[in-house]
Amino acid sequence: MKLLNLGCGNRYHKSWTNIDFYSANESVLSHDLTQGIPFDNDTFDVVYHSHVLEHFSKTGAAAFLKECFRVLKPNGIIRIAVPDLESIARIYLQQLESAYNREAGAEANYDWIVLEMYDQTVRNRRGGDMADYIFQGNLANESFVYARHGLEAKNLRKEFLNAKDQNKHQNTTDSLYNRVFNFGAYKRKLIKLLLGKEYISYEIGKFRMSGEIHQWMYDRFSLSRLLLQTGFKNPVKMTAFSSSFPEWNTFELESKEGEIFKPDSLYMEAFKIN
Repeated sequence: MKLLNLGCGNRYHKSWTNIDFYSANESVLSHDLTQGIPFDNDTFDVVYHSHVLEHFSKTGAAAFLKECFRVLKPNGIIRIAVPDLESIARIYLQQLESAYNREAGAEANYDWIVLEMYDQTVRNRRGGDMADYIFQGNLANESFVYARHGLEAKNLRKEFLNAKDQNKHQNTTDSLYNRVFNFGAYKRKLIKLLLGKEYISYEIGKFRMSGEIHQWMYDRFSLSRLLLQTGFKNPVKMTAFSSSFPEWNTFELESKEGEIFKPDSLYMEAFKIN
């Protein structure tokens, strides 16, 4: 079988054809998916992408799914994971009520779910306020955050704590070398000098065009409707572990050792039926 993983990030498998904007591994092809999918019609049995679709505009998402349809073989499967707007909205209302009633721990949970809803649409810097929240010294509602963002949040916080500990013992000479010989820093200074007051607008615009921003959100109704509108049939909601593709769980693309990478996800599959 031929399997395609689009926008794979650091979650990929050698049995798949893996594509991401940047490639840091020989198993990943570098390609800008806004320019289409670089394969012939009817090439793949399964097309999969996780937390990619929300980075396209509404019109761009439809065009992208049509490309997914094009490269799928007849009777092929598309599998999509996106942030689940319905889940976020329901939990937001629960935590709003609890925070308003001054229930213990609810304020922190409320703060997180609001970030989950809005931060990646409005942030002007990498990671935004969600990263600041995960990286704070004392994560009071750690279990709530991990229940929402799973293994991915755990790994981010672990990396942060390890890096923080390592920074305490950072070599002074290396630090000085980076400050003196960092070409990127000189480049930024030059651009800032040339642009003057417009430099902030330049930096924000450059970041917001980088692909990190969420441009839309989906629930089970809107995602299934979009799949039908772009030619797919029989959309069905799945879990991280369930799939129409029998070998799915062997690849550990959405979970590892039974723990889900992004539990906040809506999982959906559909079919190309001619």
